[in-house]
Amino acid sequence: METEIELKFFVSADFSGQLLRKIAQAKILQQSSKRLGNIYFDTPEQILRQHDIGLRVRRIDDVYIQTLKTAGRVVAGLHQRPEYNAELNGPQPDLTLHPSDAWPEHFDVAAISSQISPLFSTDFERQQWLIAMPDGSQIELAFDQGEVRANDRSEPICEVELELKSGQTEALFTLARDLCEEGGMRLGNLSKAARGYRLAAGHQGDDVLPLSYVPLAADVSSENALVIAMEHALAHWHYHEQIYVERQALPALTEISHSISLIRQTLVVYGSMIPRRASAQLRQELTWLEGELDWLQEADAIQRWLAEKGHALKKLNARKSLVKQLKERQEELPEPDDILRLLKSARYCNLLLNLSSWLLSRGWQPFLDEKARERLAASAKSFADSALSKAWEELAEAFSEKRALSRADYLDQQARLLRNLVGGLCFASLYEDERREVFRSPWLDILQGMEDLRQLEPIRALQPDYEDEEDRRQIDKWLHRKEDSLLHAMDQSRQIGLAQTPYWP
Repeated sequence: METEIELKFFVSADFSGQLLRKIAQAKILQQSSKRLGNIYFDTPEQILRQHDIGLRVRRIDDVYIQTLKTAGRVVAGLHQRPEYNAELNGPQPDLTLHPSDAWPEHFDVAAISSQISPLFSTDFERQQWLIAMPDGSQIELAFDQGEVRANDRSEPICEVELELKSGQTEALFTLARDLCEEGGMRLGNLSKAARGYRLAAGHQGDDVLPLSYVPLAADVSSENALVIAMEHALAHWHYHEQIYVERQALPALTEISHSISLIRQTLVVYGSMIPRRASAQLRQELTWLEGELDWLQEADAIQRWLAEKGHALKKLNARKSLVKQLKERQEELPEPDDILRLLKSARYCNLLLNLSSWLLSRGWQPFLDEKARERLAASAKSFADSALSKAWEELAEAFSEKRALSRADYLDQQARLLRNLVGGLCFASLYEDERREVFRSPWLDILQGMEDLRQLEPIRALQPDYEDEEDRRQIDKWLHRKEDSLLHAMDQSRQIGLAQTPYWP
């Protein structure tokens, strides 16, 4: 058995010139070019896929290689997957060639063997270089161009893969940073096999999903809980990045921003143990990316008001004028092409590479003293109790019943509440579901109310510009009516939220 450690990137067909310029500056140990034909097999029920197993037969000239890939780990594009290889006499698979411990427990290999058949194929030209890195590591760089085909459907393949053949994992990131210096590369979590399965199934695209609770075992250490939280956020990020690339859905970008919030809040939560200087560069770049996406709330609000030709504004005499002005403002916001360029930019790629490298190398360790190491090794549950109590004290003070909160006051507290709720995602799975949901519910309602208040801002910004006094007065009255309704509901939720008993000890 071997364990692949590799980085995958999606690139455009014209990337070859940029790639060759970079390779010309590297120390090349070997170079080759070959045509690879691959057939992937599974049962009609896709039992292998259900177990996260990939079975492939690859033809290289007259040699057939069967490869079995079992469940592995992907962090921000870095793939780590056990792999078993065996030589065949022809294109028909033979599952008995792999050791019994390669298969899941109680897996009926004989039964599966009798049911498998070709599902899809990938055919591509591979240009390959073995590169010697300054630290002595050796990395295989492959540039693949071709297509994945299932039935009568196909998709192009244009990818760069970096596989560590010997040496240190950090060398992979060093080479990747060098290659993406001019942009044009996007880290990919979808393997060729995953794309083939999607194609074979007639996949129409994934659904946008809300950020879920971080899955933690009861006995997890604080340090492992940190890693799991950030990997959870990165997986959510990559999932929605792919959705945006495929169909430019704004809600997918919003979920990426939620992923960034979870990473940043995780770093804040662990700030008592991990010094800020350990993550200074990461936090700086995360702040930059948040700034690049700070127009999303406005875009979402404008999209809402423009839906159905401005139907939500039907009670306003100035409806047509408002729709026209909102469309003009919408045109000033970033276009999908602007975002796609951002996702392929060197700075964006480097941020994801650095996050992945920081997690894999546990880049905070050199900054810790012995006391911090002991605390990180201790139970996450104990730390969670303390962290949640501290956050709750701050929240209760900010939303105290003694304070009458205006529209501006609620909006000022939106970032705090969002941080608190997102921070709660880090440890939520350590607590009883029902108590936790009852406690969080009114605060989620308040957050929704804040977002609804934000939705009014594009209309509020346009209201003073109307010369007609009656139009201004009508819009102002309309805004205040909606605002008062939202504030009343949020005040009620605030009273309920403050009266709740915390779900942690």
